[in-house]
Amino acid sequence: MAKPYMPKNILITGAAGFIASHVAIRIAKKYPDYKIVVLDKLDYCSNLKNLLPVSSSPNFKFVKGDIASADLVNFILVTENIDTMMHFAAQTHVDNSFGNSFEFTKNNIYGTHVLLEACRNTGQIKRFIHVSTDEVYGETDEDAVVGNHEASQLLPTNPYAATKAGAEMLVMAYGRSYGLPVITTRGNNVYGPNQFPEKLIPKFILLAMKGEPLPIHGDGSNVRSYLYCEDVAEAFEVILHRGEVGHVYNIGTKKERTVMDVARDICKIFNLVAEKAIKFVDNRPFNDQRYFLDDEKLKGLGWSERTYWEEGLRKTVEWYVANSDYWGDVSGALLPHPKAGMMPGHEGPQDTKGMLAQFITQNQAKTLAAPAASEHGAKTVENGAQVYTNGTVH
Repeated sequence: MAKPYMPKNILITGAAGFIASHVAIRIAKKYPDYKIVVLDKLDYCSNLKNLLPVSSSPNFKFVKGDIASADLVNFILVTENIDTMMHFAAQTHVDNSFGNSFEFTKNNIYGTHVLLEACRNTGQIKRFIHVSTDEVYGETDEDAVVGNHEASQLLPTNPYAATKAGAEMLVMAYGRSYGLPVITTRGNNVYGPNQFPEKLIPKFILLAMKGEPLPIHGDGSNVRSYLYCEDVAEAFEVILHRGEVGHVYNIGTKKERTVMDVARDICKIFNLVAEKAIKFVDNRPFNDQRYFLDDEKLKGLGWSERTYWEEGLRKTVEWYVANSDYWGDVSGALLPHPKAGMMPGHEGPQDTKGMLAQFITQNQAKTLAAPAASEHGAKTVENGAQVYTNGTVH
């Protein structure tokens, strides 16, 4: 096996969100010699509280801004001497993509293109890890006994998956045309603490806590595979250090369960009668019946799933019970068919200014000379928060 890659300065996009926050925290804590810079625009499903465990760490910085701002991205790469990009930022909720697909194209394709071009321009990136999804493969045959492997054809069936596949094509092209050292990951569903409750498991948990019906699209026979967030964070740690440039890695599990299975397990935890608690609703315009991955390639790097479903679900339920108001008013997300307009505003549910001030206070930061900027420009804070309003740096 080749010598492990050792990064110095890592930019993680979208790390105020669910999966990337667990990755950022794991790496920042475990590798104090690495500098971690987070770029997040704090959309509705992001929360600065997700990053509080490392907000006072001397090797951590937060930047409020949009990956679609080329000036901002180039500025961060140069001033922070970034050598590694871990790109998680994306619009990810399938239901929203059916009614708001242009936002998915803007964020997932254009945003990725901006990052790639910035990396090409600076010429200093030694790893560009692009985070994709199992949904780019499209629907797996119900009787398939072998999952999709990394060379399988991409056949996305919904606007979200199509934009992620499109982003992958750009990543692959920049790897081939410009020699950018790219790695792509495609993962199964992830669950655990801190996840915004538009996704199935936290939605069902919060509804069960309220004694409200659990809405199931269609007949509940759709099959999915679920990985606990800490296992996934470990997978990204392994890929960061041992992944080979130009390769794709599935992050998956062979353990499958239907949506009905998930609902019943949650009902059991809350002592609810599933037949009474579950409510069947209209299906999505298209709802893939099954996603199934071949995970052998990643296992070859030394990773394996550690958290059994029962243990992971218990931990997740305990967290939501203890943090029921973590996201504020999420009533719009708990509807059977939520739409983007029903979500909280783009600043997220938290008090953004207050949370940023807390980041600064915890780091005992002092304000440095900022680059020349307009009134919508930049404020740079040493060892704490870097706040960029409207993502513009001049």
